[in-house]
Amino acid sequence: MTALDYASPADRVGGVARGWNAWVHVLGPLLGLLTVYVLFAVIAPPSFSTAANLVTVLRQTAIVATAALGMTVIIVSGGIDLSAGSMIALVTVVVAWLLQLGAPPLVAAAGGIAVGGVLGAFNGSLVTLLRVGPFIVTLGTLLLLRGVAKEAADNGTVLAPVTWLNELLASLPRGRRWMLVPPGVWLMLLLALVVAGLLRYTRLGRHVFAVGSNEQTARLCGVRVAGVKVGVYAIGGLLTGVAGVMQFSRLGIGDSTAAVGMELDIIAAVVIGGGSLAGGQGSVAGTVIGALIMTMIHSGCNQMGLSEGVREIVTGSIIVLAVTLDRLRRRTRT
Repeated sequence: MTALDYASPADRVGGVARGWNAWVHVLGPLLGLLTVYVLFAVIAPPSFSTAANLVTVLRQTAIVATAALGMTVIIVSGGIDLSAGSMIALVTVVVAWLLQLGAPPLVAAAGGIAVGGVLGAFNGSLVTLLRVGPFIVTLGTLLLLRGVAKEAADNGTVLAPVTWLNELLASLPRGRRWMLVPPGVWLMLLLALVVAGLLRYTRLGRHVFAVGSNEQTARLCGVRVAGVKVGVYAIGGLLTGVAGVMQFSRLGIGDSTAAVGMELDIIAAVVIGGGSLAGGQGSVAGTVIGALIMTMIHSGCNQMGLSEGVREIVTGSIIVLAVTLDRLRRRTRT
């Protein structure tokens, strides 16, 4: 016997509907991913469908998807973080700077991730204390953090010695082909499982959905809304810090101009994956699939020799469609 066996008929219908909606939010983006893949497999050169290109797509997805995991938690809570791209750039500078000073690679990476967590908590504290919309607050910190990164790197880049950090997203050498994909991709998938578990099985996860669904009701039910908001932004900052370490791995230097506009790709991955900018809705699986959709569009356009503008038009159209579908779903529920 299950809990549904003791529920009223109305509750059973509601439970089934919620379960079906959860599946739809994953299956919808998955269907979109398969559609994009089949489309480019037909119209793009044969090189698009090769295993090597698919591994390249996964490597390129890892950075955006890792940061998007944190953005998922933030958006589910009803917030948003426009400073993610600037934060990634600053983390690359911090990691390179620590390596220059002779810090072990693990310490340098941990330092960069810690900076991300502190900056995320800073964003959350501003949103909570100032009682200003997160869009405005993080728009300000977007410029602030980019300025700090440029000053720290003397408006340029910070060189760093080559370490194992450079191999996180590098092509696998012949002796490590058994890994199938680079370590950074496996790390992204591991973090996806952790975040999914946090949202589904922990009290914090339940509170995140409660705050995003209805902040006033959550407060009346005893949820510490301020603490939840600071916590989700801190989690988002930590995961953005990991994405910053991956970005450093890809570049090999600290670059204060890196990841310009990447915050839009990160937010788009969550929205395309079924997350709602109104809060209370989103899934880790959908977010990862959303990031894959954008990367696959980029790869397919490159394979066909299409311009960056075409890719942006296609991606923008998909985002508008995803937001429109979310609005329609919400209207049908009310």
